[in-house]
Parts: sequence; structure tokens; C-alpha cells
Amino acid sequence: MAWIFLLIAGFFEIVWAISLKYTDGFTRLWPSVATVVAMGISMVCISFALRSIPMGTAYAMWTGIGAAGTVIVGMVLFDEPRDAVRLLSIAAILAGIVGLKLSSPT
Repeated sequence: MAWIFLLIAGFFEIVWAISLKYTDGFTRLWPSVATVVAMGISMVCISFALRSIPMGTAYAMWTGIGAAGTVIVGMVLFDEPRDAVRLLSIAAILAGIVGLKLSSPT
């Protein structure tokens, strides 16, 4: 169950990062509310995951999921660059996430 919480936490990290773009410096109410709510859900879920997943593994995976997911969503929604270096970098992050999962004792 901890791994499910970690995936949910990573997903909501992506949500809050994307929502943050729409807040206009926290001057727009609903995007700001969505950002804060997504941050809260992400934090609660990572705290549950940390009950049984080692802290270093959980944190690295959480930020990796958030970073890779945010870059991918940025490419899709905001037409951000899709050059080879960015794609290889995302692949490296994802490989690191898989490696951490495979090497985790839980």
C-alpha cells in the first residue's frame, strides 16, 4: 500500500506544479486553491508512504515522478521543447525510479 501512496503523492506533485503555473503568483483564486489542495494531498500521501519505504528512496522517487511528469505534461500542454537531450533526461529519471524500486527492501 505504501507504494500506491507514493505514486499518488507523485501524481499530486505533478498536479500542483501544473496548477501553480495558472495561479499567476497566487493572484487567481481557484488555481491557487487547487495548488494548495494538491500540495496537501501530496504531502499526506508521502507521509503515509514513509511509514514503510526508506526516506531516501521515497523522496527520490516522489521528486522523480513529479519532475518527469511535469516535464512530460509541459511538453503536451504548453508545447515545451521535445529535443533528444530532454527525452533522454526523462528516460534517465525514469530509469532511476525503477532502479530505486527494484533495490528497495519493501
